[in-house]
Amino acid sequence: MDVHAPVPVPDSGSLKRTLSLGQLVFFGLVFIGPAAAVGIFGTLDAKSGGAVASVYVAATLVMAFTASSYMRMSREIPRAGSVFAYASAGIGPRSGYVAGWMILLDYLLIPSVAYMFTGIALNSLFPAVPVWVFVAVAVVGTTALNLAGVRVASKVITAVVLLEVLVLLLVLVIGAYVLATQGPSRPWLSPFAGVGGFSLAAVLAAVSVAVLSFLGFDALATFAEETKGSARLVGRATLLCLVAAGLLFVAQTYVGALLSAATPADLAADPELQGAAYYTAVQDRLGEWLHWLLALSKAAGAAFAAMVGQGAGSRIIMDMARERRLPAALARVSDRTGVPVRSILITATGNIVVAVWAATRADGLDILSSVVNVGALTAFILLHLSVIGYYLVRQQAAERGTWFAHGAIPAVGALLLALVLASATHIALLVGLIWFLVGLAMAALVNGRRARSA
Repeated sequence: MDVHAPVPVPDSGSLKRTLSLGQLVFFGLVFIGPAAAVGIFGTLDAKSGGAVASVYVAATLVMAFTASSYMRMSREIPRAGSVFAYASAGIGPRSGYVAGWMILLDYLLIPSVAYMFTGIALNSLFPAVPVWVFVAVAVVGTTALNLAGVRVASKVITAVVLLEVLVLLLVLVIGAYVLATQGPSRPWLSPFAGVGGFSLAAVLAAVSVAVLSFLGFDALATFAEETKGSARLVGRATLLCLVAAGLLFVAQTYVGALLSAATPADLAADPELQGAAYYTAVQDRLGEWLHWLLALSKAAGAAFAAMVGQGAGSRIIMDMARERRLPAALARVSDRTGVPVRSILITATGNIVVAVWAATRADGLDILSSVVNVGALTAFILLHLSVIGYYLVRQQAAERGTWFAHGAIPAVGALLLALVLASATHIALLVGLIWFLVGLAMAALVNGRRARSA
């Protein structure tokens, strides 16, 4: 990998600054998905032995450290490249490339998982139509909106977020009433203590998957070149999204676990039941009509979450191409819509291939949800190290670093993420290693072409 200073790409166009704080928060919430825990509830319930609410408490605390580092770096380096730009400035170009490349793995897989949630939700209503058909339609429709530009997309996103939150609140209120009048299917404290005993190892293993639900607040940093006003907007929106999401995830998994007739052992024994576990619980205990309402809102929410993820991934590709870390043609921005069209089409192609493949397998969701976070966890560790390098080692920021805020906090955050990463499945770690090696090959190819053209 080339360690020379990045070379800007001439005449590549610029992104349009149209997003306010409110629009950023809606972008973050729709990518996170207010009901994100619904789609992955069965997988987490099985992995954690029923302590699914504890999984989200732990995951929220872990991600709070990451949010802190995002807030600091997005304020100092308001670039669309997100962790690629941060690690480049705080550690060096090589680390920046690794961070950018590893986060791209997630922006390829996260939208694919979200499209899977859309397909599963609609398939639970229309079983005769295969999941992959709904997936393909969702990818095509949301990609078209991404190509139209963020102004158009933000209007649709606002309506989707409000709808999903209202439906989720309805489920929680009616669920609480049913539990109070009819009683729970499991002990009241089991969503925190587990069914048959608490296992810290099982909870940590589930946290490595639960991080998937939070991936979205970090995507806000990729829209830093499209925000209006202060560079602090991205940091504020990041914190607001994390707090709101954490509260919603704990609440919905607590209620869902108490409503579920299927035990964690049942779900672990039959992975095919995991994707629809929450919908099944709602239908059995709260009624068919609420199942329909939740499934439809979740289908729309997941599809648009995938759309934001797809857009975020395309902007990281664009910024890496601007710095000549990927082919320069991928940096081109449309003069008409102000979006990186080629990068969007590349991410969309990857999304549909992965999502349709997973939709044809009974264990597709389980495999994707296990693999998807390895890239993000690796990039987040480099993000924390970037804060230490930028503020304490290089001291490039106007605000000079303090050992607690810019040393201890990111160091603890990196350590927690390393523990979570170590708990990931073997297949997840293997896929992460393969992706890393592909990135090294890509870097060698791009640098070789630059050397020949020079």
